[in-house]
Amino acid sequence: MFSAVNETLKNLLGPLGPLIAVGLLGLVLILVALPTMLTKQRDRYAELKDQVRPSGESTRRLRRGSGPGDKLERYAQFLEPQKAEELSAVRLKLLRAGYPDKGAVRIYHASRMVLGVGFLALGLVFALVKSVSAEVSTQTMVMYTILPGAIGYFLPQYWVTKRMQTRQTEIVQGFPDALDMMLVCVEAGQSLDQSIIRVARESRAGYPALADEFEMVANEVKAGKERVQVLKDMSDRVGVPDVASFVTTLVQSATFGTSVAEALRVYSADMRDKRVMRAEEKANVLPTKLTLGTMLFTVPPLLIILIGPSVYGIATMLSKGVLR
Repeated sequence: MFSAVNETLKNLLGPLGPLIAVGLLGLVLILVALPTMLTKQRDRYAELKDQVRPSGESTRRLRRGSGPGDKLERYAQFLEPQKAEELSAVRLKLLRAGYPDKGAVRIYHASRMVLGVGFLALGLVFALVKSVSAEVSTQTMVMYTILPGAIGYFLPQYWVTKRMQTRQTEIVQGFPDALDMMLVCVEAGQSLDQSIIRVARESRAGYPALADEFEMVANEVKAGKERVQVLKDMSDRVGVPDVASFVTTLVQSATFGTSVAEALRVYSADMRDKRVMRAEEKANVLPTKLTLGTMLFTVPPLLIILIGPSVYGIATMLSKGVLR
């Protein structure tokens, strides 16, 4: 079927008939979807908020400055999911990846769209150049065009997922040391808020992601937010089970009025044991992972060394006619 369509398009439009047909089809789809995208319904509630907004709002916005996400605010209808659940899920994923900006969701979706269209255009140019130098089938041409676009579209998603995993690994690695430092600060007479600030400052060099989280907790507590809610927000924002258990321990300590130092001492000892168990687990898995490499890079050379001379001798004797 593809061959018949390909031949028909070439007979009608020339050698570049399939590409011209694909381009015309894309242009028609864009023209059909453009009126719907440009038609924006009036948001009465947003207009009411603009009318009752205090006069100092513009001054505060100028003082705060506009980030890259604010420049995309006019396209928020197209760059942000319309469902609240999807928007919250994307925002939480970006928070866990280390992008706490208000416009991070818009930048994320804009980058997916720009990279997808850009790579699609590059693939189309490559397909045109390839078709000029040699004849290319329709399936290959479509593959050259669509595959780069798909790679560009999913590249930001892969980047965010990889960054989130790296950040969570860094937090898991640095959390036991941070707990030990927090325990020392609390036992030295500092309050929990002061110890959090000190841990954020001291762990900046080794574990910047963990320092950012503790610094955000300290700033929210300074702003007047309830400490229990701040800690729960940190647990949701990080997405690490160790941090969630730590927050549960502090919340229970605050609820029942027990000593924070005692709770930190018990939990920090537990975290040290967990770190030792993780190291032992990696050490036990290491021989299994090395098995494949050992078989690939050790067994073939060994066989060549042991069997190679015998094979060479037998081949020489066969060539001289000694063995028949």
